[in-house]
Amino acid sequence: MANFTLKQLRYFEALAQQQHFGRAAEMCAISQPALSVQIKELEQQTGKALFERAARQVRLTAFGEDFATRVRALLRQADDLGAFAAAARERLAGRFRLGVIPTVAPYLLPGLVPRLSAEFPDLELRLRESQTARLVEELLQGRLDAALVALPIEEPSLSETVLFSEEFVLVRPATDAALPVPKVTDLRNMLLLEEGHCLRDQALSFCNRPAGFARDDLDGSSLSTLVQMVGAGLGVTILPQMAVPLETRMADVVCAPFEGTVPGRTIGMVWRRTNPMTQELCEVAQVVRQAADQTCTGAHIQVETAQR
Repeated sequence: MANFTLKQLRYFEALAQQQHFGRAAEMCAISQPALSVQIKELEQQTGKALFERAARQVRLTAFGEDFATRVRALLRQADDLGAFAAAARERLAGRFRLGVIPTVAPYLLPGLVPRLSAEFPDLELRLRESQTARLVEELLQGRLDAALVALPIEEPSLSETVLFSEEFVLVRPATDAALPVPKVTDLRNMLLLEEGHCLRDQALSFCNRPAGFARDDLDGSSLSTLVQMVGAGLGVTILPQMAVPLETRMADVVCAPFEGTVPGRTIGMVWRRTNPMTQELCEVAQVVRQAADQTCTGAHIQVETAQR
């Protein structure tokens, strides 16, 4: 009978994710030879090869793929067991893996991380920035404990709580500052994030554009790129209010609030319903709300000042 250890299974999962011994070893904070030994022992215990090894990459075998599915389920249960034990101590401590979407992370995290450290000094915070679909997938697989995303998610196995709402503002070249602000449905030459970003889908919905709308490959990979493109005179874009101070300080652009029906978004925190630390996660959510309130208030003041 095979006697797998959780450590071996975590090493296996890291290698399955990274597909590279060096990166997986760095992720696990061990040496590459030590990782190789652990994987070899695991393969000896299973009696089958788990990976195909090439010069610069490794990939799961067919058996390895099936094995990985079961390993992830076991690791998720182990993490939930650890969370249950932490909940019994009535204090959030140890590793906490938080995912954040890219249109929130750069603006919220500088104020949030110090607050979390002060409120939960025994917390070992690990951050993961990625698009919503990927964060939800990793959350369901047990590789994240919670994620900050745009709501709604509509995944029945996840709990969600609203953190804050914010308006979007129009970003135009500075030469357009004296022009009237168009309605959001009348925008032309609109620049968008590339496909996969929830902010792209929200912008298309507000502007009554079809999901496949594109402007000759003039999409951006980040809000920073979009703002610089606007400054270069390539079009206009929509920016979440919390992003205004950081993204517009070095660009030749102006921001203006929309009139009439103002587009916006709601950001929330989601986690697995099976996680026994619901109370502690709600406490984390409250700290996020406090950080977001400060961030959004500062951004709102900047937009108002720019309008005067």
